[in-house]
Amino acid sequence: MDNMLLADNIQIKTLVVIGLGLIGGSLAAGLKKNNAARQVIGIDRVRDSCEKALAMGIVDRAEVSLAAVAGELGEGDVIFIAVPTLSVKNILQQIKDAKITGQVTITDGASVKGSVCNDVQQVYGELPLNFVPGHPIAGSERSGVDAADPHLYQQHRVILTPLHRQSAEAERHFERVRAMWQALGAEVVTMDVAEHDHILGATSHLPHVIAFSLVDTLAHDSNSKNIFRYAAGGFRDFTRIASSDAIMWRDIMLANKPSVLAAIDLFSKNLAALRGAVEAENATEITGVFTRAKVARDRFITMLSHQAYSKTMQNTKQNRQYQVAPGGKMRGEFRVPGDKSISHRAIMLGSLAEGVTDIEGFLEGEDALATLQAFRDMGVVIEGPVNGRVKVHGVGLRGLQPPSDVLYLGNSGTSMRLLCGILSGQSFSSEVVGDDSLNKRPMNRIAKPLRDMGAQIDTQAEGKPPLKIHGGQALKAISYAMPMASAQVKSCLLLAGLYAEGLTQVTEPAPTRDHTERMLRGFGYPVQREGDTVSLASGGRLQATSIDVPADISSASFFMVAAAIAPGSDITLTHVGVNPTRTGVINILNLMGANINLLNLREVGGEPVADIRVQYAPLQGIEIPEAQVPLAIDEFPALLVAAACAEGTTVLSGAEELRVKETDRIQAMADGLRTLGINCETKADGIVVQGGQLGGGTVESADDHRIAMSFTIAALRASGPITVNNCANVATSFPHFDQLAKMAGISLEVIDS
Repeated sequence: MDNMLLADNIQIKTLVVIGLGLIGGSLAAGLKKNNAARQVIGIDRVRDSCEKALAMGIVDRAEVSLAAVAGELGEGDVIFIAVPTLSVKNILQQIKDAKITGQVTITDGASVKGSVCNDVQQVYGELPLNFVPGHPIAGSERSGVDAADPHLYQQHRVILTPLHRQSAEAERHFERVRAMWQALGAEVVTMDVAEHDHILGATSHLPHVIAFSLVDTLAHDSNSKNIFRYAAGGFRDFTRIASSDAIMWRDIMLANKPSVLAAIDLFSKNLAALRGAVEAENATEITGVFTRAKVARDRFITMLSHQAYSKTMQNTKQNRQYQVAPGGKMRGEFRVPGDKSISHRAIMLGSLAEGVTDIEGFLEGEDALATLQAFRDMGVVIEGPVNGRVKVHGVGLRGLQPPSDVLYLGNSGTSMRLLCGILSGQSFSSEVVGDDSLNKRPMNRIAKPLRDMGAQIDTQAEGKPPLKIHGGQALKAISYAMPMASAQVKSCLLLAGLYAEGLTQVTEPAPTRDHTERMLRGFGYPVQREGDTVSLASGGRLQATSIDVPADISSASFFMVAAAIAPGSDITLTHVGVNPTRTGVINILNLMGANINLLNLREVGGEPVADIRVQYAPLQGIEIPEAQVPLAIDEFPALLVAAACAEGTTVLSGAEELRVKETDRIQAMADGLRTLGINCETKADGIVVQGGQLGGGTVESADDHRIAMSFTIAALRASGPITVNNCANVATSFPHFDQLAKMAGISLEVIDS
């Protein structure tokens, strides 16, 4: 190929690789294999390496000196320096002496960028515009030109640390280097030089220090022969990096001395603390170290900075699609996942309690796991979850520790709103952030009353996250009348009230779910209710307890509606929480004529629980009582599907909160229903739905888990297949929804791309 265009019209004519070892040889081999450069020239002072590179076909030409090709290089050419870190300066001097023009792009692969930039400064007296420091994060136990692998950089990261991004000429050189790596299938990221050296000192250089030192230590053990003979696979895997080039790694340690020393000091401090815990037989502290390490390792495997917490989400493609065949009926008895609201609160209050809280039935969905991880990040030892079982080693109301970084809460608005109440009362400052969707949701409804209590909270424009909560503020109790019914706002203020001087009172305009109040009492903390007002005083203590999380009625609602609209259906949902502040979906379906029976009513851990049997019955459109709206706020996407299948008109009013959920759920449901042939009219606080025949079509979930599940069940009454786009977030509240739906009778195919 005479003139390969890599990206954005960036061309590489001649690539000169100086140093034909693993790193340089693999780059040359990859570009040759992909026809991504017109010519590849190898430079290596060892003639045998040059001859091997030619024989292997990884270069078109090989020389022992740069001077042999210097006069041929110009615009569109790239020099890649692939020599040990402490040898880079000598190569730079050779490039300068050869009078290589500034039109030639120069980059490198050394793992210490500060050292390289210092060398460039010393040789040139400045940092030239054509120099782009880089570092491919890839390697092998093998070395030399024989180890060259054209696939080495595929799906690996390459870090570039550009020095002059404000210059158009420098940007051109940077883009050429980025395109070169992208042509090999690498992921290119940019980073500040100092940040790069700090991060690599901790994540690459320190592990090599430990591996070299560990093997050296054991090699001097009096029984070293048997130690290595009987070492298990884990030992071999960990110490593999001790087989790396010793001289190269010696040079790296010296070149990155400040960062390496800082990493060794931190590791030594933590290792000494762990030794002390073992000596003192402090099982809780040891468990904390090991569980935090396991979680960190599990997250690291996915190589994502803001990855999913749950395995379901980790294994889900971002553009997941549900394709649902029309018709079918729901049959069987089954249990949906644990209640998300209770799972959140169990972790929060268990962390703030004194003693160990055992949790059964914990929802291992993305949102609840975000809450769990946030408290781990604040020093709480949490074992599990394993099959819904979690053990929380509480630290008391004043025992949380400052997180080392921002608290990432994914898509969970509940986590963010409730956690802000707790964080407002801490002595340390913190920052909470969500994914792109959560960061678009307004948080002024909690920020304003928290500020009235004395909290200092910084938000982005329009009260959106990230939120910065400044620690050390003396909170004062307030009496707050909520302008809009919201269990999250109420709970946030009650949790802040645990730290506020005086009696915190929250008055709600309509009843909302009361899980926080019930659970506080379950942990031994007094909470009073008089009419519409809930209050608590600071100064109390939370005592650890055991919690059995019932099945989530919000998750059950999709199957309740599915059975209610599909002729011939008969299902029983077991162990479902039927807290009277959450049963709006049952009440509304009953008003529409649904055949629903609550069986085996009992109380578990202070929460009412029942088995819910739903049999098909024709539904009638109704005007939904506004008093029921707060009791079913999360279930309305499913209820609007029921309205579409009912005879007559259904009117929903007083539900403006639906417009500020994960998406504008009123508009999202209206758009989807219209696509499927249903007449509906949106209002500022609700929607009017005219029942009719659902058709087929493609609808958008807007990355909202409840929208996605609602249109999935709609296919039971549709005349044609329904395709639901962007369903990855279903796992935030309902892991394995697709499997349970298929088992119950929905003809669903999951498409990942």
